[in-house]
Amino acid sequence: MIPIPPAGPTWLPRLDWVSLQFFLSEQDLARSRAEASQERVAKLNEAVQVCVHTGDITEDLLLDFQVVVLTASNLEEQLKVGTLCRKHGVCFLVADTRGLVGQLFCDFGKDFTVEDLTEEEPLTAAIQHISQGSPGILTLRKEADARYFCDGDLVTFSGIEGMTELNGCDPRPIHVQEDGTLEIGDTTSFSCYLRGGAVTEVKRPTTVSHDPLDTALLQPRVVAQSPQEGRRARCLHQAFRALHKFQHLSGRPPQPWDPADAEKVVDLARALEPLRGTEGELLDEALVRTVALSSAGVLSPMAAMLGAVAAQEVLKAISRKFMPLNQWLYFDALDCLPEDGEFLPNPKDCAPRGCRYDGQIAVFGAGFQEKLSHQRYLLVGAGAVGCELLKGFALVGLGAGANGGLTVADMDHVERSNLSRQFLFRPQDIGKPKAEVAAEAARRLNSDLRVTPLTHPLDPTREHIYGDDFFSCVHGVAAAVDSFQARHYVAARCTHYLKPLLEAGTQGTRGSASVFVPHVTEGYSGPASAAEDAPHPVCTMRYFPSTAAHTLQWARDEFERLFRLSAETINCSQQALTSLADRDRPQLLQVVVGLLRHRPRNWQDCVVWALGHWQLRFRYGIMQLLRHYPPDKVLKDGTLFWSHPKQCPQPLEFDASQDTHLLYVLAAANLYAQMHGLPGSRDQPALRNMLELLPLTDPQHLDSIFSSDLASTELGPEQVERLNEALQDWSEGSPLEPLRFEKDDDSNFHVDFVTAAASLRAQNYGIPPANRIQSKRIVGQIIPAIATTTAAVVGLVGLELFKVVGGQPPRPRPRPRSAFRHSYLHLAQNSFSRFVPPAPAIQKFHHLTWTCWNRLKVPAGQPERTLESLLAHLQEQYGLRVKMLLLDPALLYSAGWSPEERARCLPLRVTELVRQVTQRQVPKPGQQVLVLELSCEGEDEDTTFPPLHYEL
Repeated sequence: MIPIPPAGPTWLPRLDWVSLQFFLSEQDLARSRAEASQERVAKLNEAVQVCVHTGDITEDLLLDFQVVVLTASNLEEQLKVGTLCRKHGVCFLVADTRGLVGQLFCDFGKDFTVEDLTEEEPLTAAIQHISQGSPGILTLRKEADARYFCDGDLVTFSGIEGMTELNGCDPRPIHVQEDGTLEIGDTTSFSCYLRGGAVTEVKRPTTVSHDPLDTALLQPRVVAQSPQEGRRARCLHQAFRALHKFQHLSGRPPQPWDPADAEKVVDLARALEPLRGTEGELLDEALVRTVALSSAGVLSPMAAMLGAVAAQEVLKAISRKFMPLNQWLYFDALDCLPEDGEFLPNPKDCAPRGCRYDGQIAVFGAGFQEKLSHQRYLLVGAGAVGCELLKGFALVGLGAGANGGLTVADMDHVERSNLSRQFLFRPQDIGKPKAEVAAEAARRLNSDLRVTPLTHPLDPTREHIYGDDFFSCVHGVAAAVDSFQARHYVAARCTHYLKPLLEAGTQGTRGSASVFVPHVTEGYSGPASAAEDAPHPVCTMRYFPSTAAHTLQWARDEFERLFRLSAETINCSQQALTSLADRDRPQLLQVVVGLLRHRPRNWQDCVVWALGHWQLRFRYGIMQLLRHYPPDKVLKDGTLFWSHPKQCPQPLEFDASQDTHLLYVLAAANLYAQMHGLPGSRDQPALRNMLELLPLTDPQHLDSIFSSDLASTELGPEQVERLNEALQDWSEGSPLEPLRFEKDDDSNFHVDFVTAAASLRAQNYGIPPANRIQSKRIVGQIIPAIATTTAAVVGLVGLELFKVVGGQPPRPRPRPRSAFRHSYLHLAQNSFSRFVPPAPAIQKFHHLTWTCWNRLKVPAGQPERTLESLLAHLQEQYGLRVKMLLLDPALLYSAGWSPEERARCLPLRVTELVRQVTQRQVPKPGQQVLVLELSCEGEDEDTTFPPLHYEL
């Protein structure tokens, strides 16, 4: 609900609020904020009811809510509403920002139960053995790690054969022994353990107790990562109390950068009742003064950061998931202000202009806003973080001036799953290019914004688009990409062109925001790739899986083989079987034909096929594998074949009463029907009845139909004849419809099939299966993204943007490294860390020193210099005797060349030499430099010389 207090001018939108509240526009200035926002908020999610309340906030009104959040409220109202919420067990929050400082307060009551403290799934590990005894000793499979279990953890069990008394038992406490085994209590009277099963953590609830606001004002519990942060937070607490007092006495907030008003706030802070438990702590008057001077403004990055954390606290209150704040959070970005008084704003420069940016002008001045409007920035990526960044840029007016502009680059198209976490997209945008949709939406937020969408990826294949001419017109880059490989490439471009880089990323409730400034901070250095991106060996996935990820990848490949590749093979192979004996084609045809001898005509035919394929994959295929590798097979060195990491599988018995068995047949049959253009069915009871009447196929019959993928892929005469007959029938109908895996449509059976297939495969091998949500995330390659974390990191990026822009001319030098911050946050654990980026590492060679931001510049000259001249220049200018000169992998010079080769190449112009060696046109249109790599005499193994920029 959005309440509207009694009518008054303060609740009518001001023009400067348009840059803070993205649901408002210039056309809403005569309406109340709540009424103007209601319709647009409701459109974000039609399932959420959004109402407007036009009366006072009364006790009876509050009874209808679980959570109440006050924003932009005075202290008297906070105390009144907080008392009523406390009385009726309603969770209560206060969120406020004043310039570059923000405040958040939470009161969830005296006894608030948190059901789940972390965002991690409960720990699950596969069992190797359980002993009978007191205590019983549980041994985990070798790939499991007992270090993740802790003494006293509660666990339960599932899927155990033999000692079935443990399956689904009440939670048992464990003791982790030094060798990694787990004591699980008395198992003396239980049956003997046979095989399989998983041990799963049972999360414990915990209770937290909060103080009411009137108590917490005088004895605040603040979120702080260190004692120093705690002292600063308590000082900011007093500053907010003094600001409330000033407004109560004066009827207005302090004027922007007014020294007299600021001194009054400092005097009020001195006169406040001391905080309890902080005896001996002195008030930092300089900090309070700075807060007061800049408090008149309101900044969208600050609102994004504080609003995001407040929204996450609301979710905690409703879901009882994650530990709530305890109880005050103070966040300040006063490091955005110039560190030397010469460049601090003055009251005249910060006076209101009657424009949408007055909130920013009140903090930084009109000159800064003008500089911001003339910036030209490249935004790479229009996903969750990218859309939020573009929204933030539109609100602050980045590139909205006559000489400014934004370019947003993204090659992807809008998908349904994007709608829940990318604010600029709507259902009607599905299938359209992200860059174009996002650019148009940003223009609606700020009609002055100059934004250009590009649908080309920023990668090495598009350097003719994003080349020297393009980057020469760019002031900075913001990266919102979802892979380390892409991050590295964007960062390398920024290093090459000496452009500042703003970078952000999220994963669930974790987020980071970083800034990299040429010659000031270190360059970007992240891992080359995520560990989970590494491919699984094919043999492991097919025959020897040991983790749920293996089974999911196998199931995903099954989907491709069964419902896309096989259909494509049938469509292009209707003439003869002679061309089908190549590689995988026979097996693809076998699986699409299955037990049927004719093209399916109806739903029952599709069910027969699906049931037969269940038998093939989860019973017959496993029996076939065990014939080749019996459970007691011994290798030449005397070790068992089925030993770590291989887990001996067991064939399953089909049982229509088991949900996973039924779901597999339901999903497979529907997908098979879709592929053949037939109607499917969602009627599970009817399917169960049908399956009870269908006979199960004899394994010997399957032997005659399917060739073993463990043996030769050549078809026997009987199999060839059968496939020929079936293909004749298939060729008479319309072409099959290859299915493309789509994770975002929960009604299409795609994720259902993969989840069920992976779960059955896991049962074969005694592996704890992944649930549907985990399966969808892994096979859909979904990075967990939620709107709260995204908004928070984008707010943090926006603050660093202010510093980068503030350090540009007419300021004589960039802001110092001490002004910038890398930020990491974990909203689930109330962890907020900001620190000064490291300085760029310095390398030395003889008299030369350099960092990643330096390069050796050599002009080509007119007429262009020769290779011999280039080598001589490097020796004379830099004292470098070049051993090797490279352009990418192409060798342009080697000191080990024969005299003949030296005589041929040294007189050549450098560009002519490059053309001869690379067989490419040089220079390319618009290319201004050739970037060469050097190796020199006397260098150490770890010496990396700066790149040589040969200026054309």
